[in-house]
Amino acid sequence: MRLTVAQALVRFLAAQYTERDGVRHRLIAATWGVFGHGNVAGIGQALVEHADAMPFHQGRNEQAMVHAAVGHARQTGRLSAHAVTTSIGPGATNLVTGAALATINHLPVLLLPGDTFATRPADPVLQQLQTPHAGDVSVNDCLRPVSRYFDRIGRPEALIPAALEAMRTLADPAATGAVTLALPQDVQAEAYDWPDGFLAERVWRIRRPRPDRAELDAAVRAVREAARPLVVAGGGVRHSAAEDALRDLAERAGLPVATTQAGKGALPYDHPCEVGGLGHTGTATANGLARAADLVIGVGTRYTDFTTASGTLFAPDARFLNLNVTGFDAHKQGARLPLVADAREGLTALADALAEHPARPVTWTAAKAEWEARVDAAHAVTDETARPTQTQVLGVLDTLVDATDILINAAGSLPGDLHKLWRTRSRDQYHVEYGYSCMGYEIPAAVGVLLAAPGRPVWALVGDGTYLMNPTEIVTAVQERLPLKLVILQNHGYASIGGLSEAVGAERYGTDYRLRAADGRFTGPPLPVDLGANAASLGMRVLRPRTVGDLREALADARAATDPTCVYIETETADSVSGPPPAQAWWDVPVAEISTRPSAVKAREEYDRHVTARRRHL
Repeated sequence: MRLTVAQALVRFLAAQYTERDGVRHRLIAATWGVFGHGNVAGIGQALVEHADAMPFHQGRNEQAMVHAAVGHARQTGRLSAHAVTTSIGPGATNLVTGAALATINHLPVLLLPGDTFATRPADPVLQQLQTPHAGDVSVNDCLRPVSRYFDRIGRPEALIPAALEAMRTLADPAATGAVTLALPQDVQAEAYDWPDGFLAERVWRIRRPRPDRAELDAAVRAVREAARPLVVAGGGVRHSAAEDALRDLAERAGLPVATTQAGKGALPYDHPCEVGGLGHTGTATANGLARAADLVIGVGTRYTDFTTASGTLFAPDARFLNLNVTGFDAHKQGARLPLVADAREGLTALADALAEHPARPVTWTAAKAEWEARVDAAHAVTDETARPTQTQVLGVLDTLVDATDILINAAGSLPGDLHKLWRTRSRDQYHVEYGYSCMGYEIPAAVGVLLAAPGRPVWALVGDGTYLMNPTEIVTAVQERLPLKLVILQNHGYASIGGLSEAVGAERYGTDYRLRAADGRFTGPPLPVDLGANAASLGMRVLRPRTVGDLREALADARAATDPTCVYIETETADSVSGPPPAQAWWDVPVAEISTRPSAVKAREEYDRHVTARRRHL
């Protein structure tokens, strides 16, 4: 069939499917786009011509479009993805942050940026990066290090192997992430006779690799011999839909299960084996068990520094049994017991092999109950007419939601509060992106989740700093009539980094949103901004509660709403009321080794005390 390169690509993408456990999904369910001279006459024209085959969403910001695609991919268990098309130039380079987020979190997204002319009719053309020593470099090369697969389609026939390799990468649980096909604008519009096989329906079956027999035997022996084992459940549990298998293993063997940010919800909060979040933002219960564990069973985790408390959390002689679909992650922490397999298959095999092994007694009930009391204290309200703290906002929301609600967050102080305090009721309720912790992720990701989970209440929780980074996709939610529930917590600055700044001797410099005082410092009154008015100007209905009592009514109203609704609340500091419990484990942020300021000198003394506990597990 004779089609342009862009038309053939759209037809090809519309015919791609994934299949796992006998269930089929569209691999590329829709395409997002912002059009410019580098893609409007190619991909743009092709999307018009094949609109019935490929749904289209109109984005407002290129980075935000990738975040929306990532939100969709996570909600669908990586079984379905979105494509994102941009023009060459700033539109393409705006993709880099979103691509990094997708690749770091192992979430599939297809990037289709325009590129400069392959035929070079003029040199330079608009927005062309000229590199004197390399004529084939364009700004799209910025996407190479943050893509799992990258290709530039210099001729029509080159699309065939590149497109197939792109789909293979997107559908491979061990390799997925951002995939980039850079499309020169002249090649997009060039016609070619495409073989029927390229445009035919194709199914990519998602592998569930089973564990190697020898690795499994070693893992079973280790679990049987361990006196104080602890499971660390990461995002791979969710990606594999392995929650039931994890619960079965934990109940059969009597294993406590701690969770990373990506793994929270692997077990509901009230399951007897669930012991809470792990690491710097974790609970005292989970971290206490981690410090005593002689066997750490990591399932689908990357062991980031927040999880390991920068290498200070686990005992020096702890052994690591890591179940992961990628060998790279399975060998982390110097693991002598890698178990390279799909999470569900590996957990099922472990549970079957341990069926006759007596379950260990549950010894952490009292510690868990003590932590739940601390959660209650953080949520407690003594005056319904007072302005709420951030943790009280979470507490009020906790009383209104059920297992169908989905909470989305990524940055600021909220991830720490949520990891410690949120009572997760379902496997996909907790959607906190902490692999890249990207400010501005929440609103567009919520749009992507709403597209993947229509009919479910979806909350985007943001501080004022995060909101200012990327509110643009509010317009998309309004355009698509999506009932986005946005909660903006106005605390007048970068509260999380302000607290960190104070802790490391930087005295909150440059972290508050304030006018300059007479001495030139940012110590004047808070900025007279009204983010609620901004959200309203973008098309949202805005509720403005002032007290805890008002907040209860506003959140209930937002939850029931069928139109995009914002709850804009100015929060109180936690100085005079119960706030979140402090960090239960350390995090390494190097402090100035020498300073004339007492705060930095004191912070360095504290840093030197903690850093001595850091260790490498070999």
